[in-house]
Parts: sequence; structure tokens; C-alpha cells
Amino acid sequence: MEDWKDRLKAEYTELKERLEKLHKFNVKQEVERRKMPCIVEKIEDDHNRHLCMEQEEAMERYLHILELRAGIYGIDL
Repeated sequence: MEDWKDRLKAEYTELKERLEKLHKFNVKQEVERRKMPCIVEKIEDDHNRHLCMEQEEAMERYLHILELRAGIYGIDL
């Protein structure tokens, strides 16, 4: 396999693992927040939560792009 295809496959695998970890973290945070809705979040915590959610969305889009490129070039992920 060509070097760039190997790198794409490795990048996909690494990104997918990181995305799964971030998703689990975001779900855990939301569950905790919903269990205790009467607790007022600090502004910093609220900003961090939103940034983590935005990061997850960006990673999902990037993962999708890698999947498309792999499909176009016949790379098995």
C-alpha cells in the first residue's frame, strides 16, 4: 500500500478512538448535568462543555471526510 494510504488509515483509526473517548466524556457530563439541574454551572464549565461538543462535531466531520477518501481510493478501514 502507498505511504499516504497507510497514513490515512492510521489517522482514521487514531481519530476514531479519540472521538469515541470524547463522545463518552460528553455523554457522561450531560448525564451528570441532567441529574442535578438545580445546580448552577460555573460560566467556565458551561463554555468548556460547549467547546467539547463543538470539538466532537468537528471530529465527526473530519472522520466522515476520511471515510469518503478511503472509499474513493479503495482503502479498507
